Amino acid sequence: MGRRALRKLDAGLELGRWLKSFEGLPELCTAQSLFGRPAPLEIELGSGKGLFLASAAAANPDTDYLGLEVARKYAEFAAARLAKRQLANACVAHGDGLRVFRERVPDGSLAAVHVYFPDPWWKARHRKRRVMNSAFLADVQRTLQPGGRLHFWTDVEEYFHSALELIAAATSLAGPLQVPEDQPAHDLDYRTHFERRMRQNGLPVYRAAFMQPGGPVDG
Repeated sequence: MGRRALRKLDAGLELGRWLKSFEGLPELCTAQSLFGRPAPLEIELGSGKGLFLASAAAANPDTDYLGLEVARKYAEFAAARLAKRQLANACVAHGDGLRVFRERVPDGSLAAVHVYFPDPWWKARHRKRRVMNSAFLADVQRTLQPGGRLHFWTDVEEYFHSALELIAAATSLAGPLQVPEDQPAHDLDYRTHFERRMRQNGLPVYRAAFMQPGGPVDG
């Protein structure tokens, strides 16, 4: 399923605090440099309409969230969702998320990395464009703190299994850890809008989590 058309944004909504460009990001993206406080920082690659960012930020005010979105109109939409709720612990950066990881995220600085329903690039000749690639996974391993987690969900079974094989080959992350399918408490109680569409249409979602060695669970 492709992305649906977006609603028009409120022209009077000020997005400056919540919408950033690559150039507008600090040289090193940390909770301190982005939000002005020491706190756990989690990054979502491919934030879409921003449902995860808004839900997670509202539920976890002591954690900070940075969303990365390559499509400007979606980055603006996600930022507007945060602005409407005045969520001070989340923002969205428009631009190449892989470049942000490569150039702006310091070693061992992240509590979690979230990748939900990335473009599967169906044709074999295009699969090199998938975000779940060796270079990105090396950056995930580099930037996760001990015990930090990588969350990967997709609706494409082939992508799921090939990504799991790549993670096992390219990293020393522990996993895959099983992720249960929770029952939604309300109509927007889903990780993303895409998950909502898939589940409401009775279609499967493939989920896994991986953990950076050295955390409390590892002893």
